[in-house]
Amino acid sequence: MVKRTKKAGSRKVVKRAAQKAAKKAAKKTVLGQQVAAPASPEEAVLDAVPNPHPDVAYVTRFVAPEFTSLCPVTGQPDFAHLVIDFVPNRSLVESKSLKLFLTSFRNHGAFHEDCTVTIAKRIVAAIKPKWLRIGGFWYPRGGMPIDVFYQTGMPPKNIHLPDFDVPAYRGRG
Repeated sequence: MVKRTKKAGSRKVVKRAAQKAAKKAAKKTVLGQQVAAPASPEEAVLDAVPNPHPDVAYVTRFVAPEFTSLCPVTGQPDFAHLVIDFVPNRSLVESKSLKLFLTSFRNHGAFHEDCTVTIAKRIVAAIKPKWLRIGGFWYPRGGMPIDVFYQTGMPPKNIHLPDFDVPAYRGRG
């Protein structure tokens, strides 16, 4: 965001300062460091690492069977089984940073749909994959499980895309 000022040349200075701050924030990393869990998803950093095979279309899957967040209305914990599939482009999401990012939702109040879609959008912003999908299989709230699905478009051709393989709710687990 560019802050407007009264002086003619000040706009460029403010814009450069914002770009410098963004570049500095982009250099933050959790890889190879001992770090505390972020207090919120906004504070969490998702690290990108180079894809060793950018010339090959393949699927990477992350599964988080014990994802937790808080109900924004009651403050009670919500639980989900997340399945994240993506076809990488030039970068992969580093798994430690992803774990810390997902952990940051433990004290974060948000609806199921918001958590699921926010996670997908943050990963897309961090690594710019060729394709991504996420399935959020939420345990019952008020006696009804809520499943949320998001994807960035049609999957690339000639990849093996496994099913989510999460059973319909009957005491998942």
